[in-house]
Amino acid sequence: MERIYITTPLYYANAEPHLGSAYTMVITDTLARYYRALGYETFYLTGTDEHGDKIAQAAADAKVPPKEFTDRVSAAFRRIWDDCDITYDHFIRTTDTHHVQFVQEILSRVNESADIYFGK
Repeated sequence: MERIYITTPLYYANAEPHLGSAYTMVITDTLARYYRALGYETFYLTGTDEHGDKIAQAAADAKVPPKEFTDRVSAAFRRIWDDCDITYDHFIRTTDTHHVQFVQEILSRVNESADIYFGK
């Protein structure tokens, strides 16, 4: 069985979903459904990126802590996609523990490789 991996951008959690993010979801959902219908093993990922100055500023403007702000915005993305029957397989948040651990592991490997390359 052939496999395909489909992903959206990880939406920046400084504001709730808008027409542009919905457009991306409709296109990627259509592709996921198409490949599933052809018999491909399909994995479709979406989620939110919850780090950055714009998010900190949006949270400050809303007078709430960044984590509380991103919890609300990320939930809005997920709720809207679920209400629209988007068929994603996994919704990731860059604050998820498993994501944080994975990124730390990758960066550790990059650092080790750089040390070897530069002779440290």
